[in-house]
Amino acid sequence: MLIVAIDAVRELSEKEAIIRLVEKTSEYASGYKIGVGVLLKHGLEVIDTVKKASSRDVIVDLKLADIGDIMVSTLDLIASAGADAVIAHGFIGVKDALDKLVESAHRLGIKVLLVASMSHRGSEEYIDKHFNELLRVAIKIGAHGVVVPATKPQLIKSARSVLGNKHYIYSPGVGVQGAHPGDAICAGADYEIIGRLITTAPDPLNATRTIRSAQLEKVRLCRGYL
Repeated sequence: MLIVAIDAVRELSEKEAIIRLVEKTSEYASGYKIGVGVLLKHGLEVIDTVKKASSRDVIVDLKLADIGDIMVSTLDLIASAGADAVIAHGFIGVKDALDKLVESAHRLGIKVLLVASMSHRGSEEYIDKHFNELLRVAIKIGAHGVVVPATKPQLIKSARSVLGNKHYIYSPGVGVQGAHPGDAICAGADYEIIGRLITTAPDPLNATRTIRSAQLEKVRLCRGYL
């Protein structure tokens, strides 16, 4: 239900800070997402660092968008470092691109998540106009899931309707960008990806515990469990 996004390069400039963050939050986290900035700062070794500190799956957020051979060579590197999943853009198309990526990912045991929308307003200019097409691409290539922001609940609902229960929905945008914990889950997402609300908090453990509690309370209300 909760993926902690390790994206804050400034606050996590030391590897020890990442270890402390992960150890404090792993009880409440389903997994971790490592952003490209943190990966560049600390190297591929940070993937193994997070896995050892948490025993949770690690998603590497490179938002791959290249020809197939280049993406596959990148995938080989992060797979060897212990990554469990990678995020790629869906707009690059299938032939000689996503088809090769997913074929290699299946061989390596890596999950592929496709970006179907983003949480910033500029996503409406191009990406969101092809939202349904990107969902069909995810189905066609056998992606593990899609990324749809918590700030756009109607798109989450639409994605769930199209994807059914065969694909997972991951939703960033909770906290700083405006969505509240539990909003995306209630709209149909499986996981909410939450970063700065946790990583920049004075007490990440208390922040994570509070977020998890808010998620559960929101879900109980929206699904009529109370």
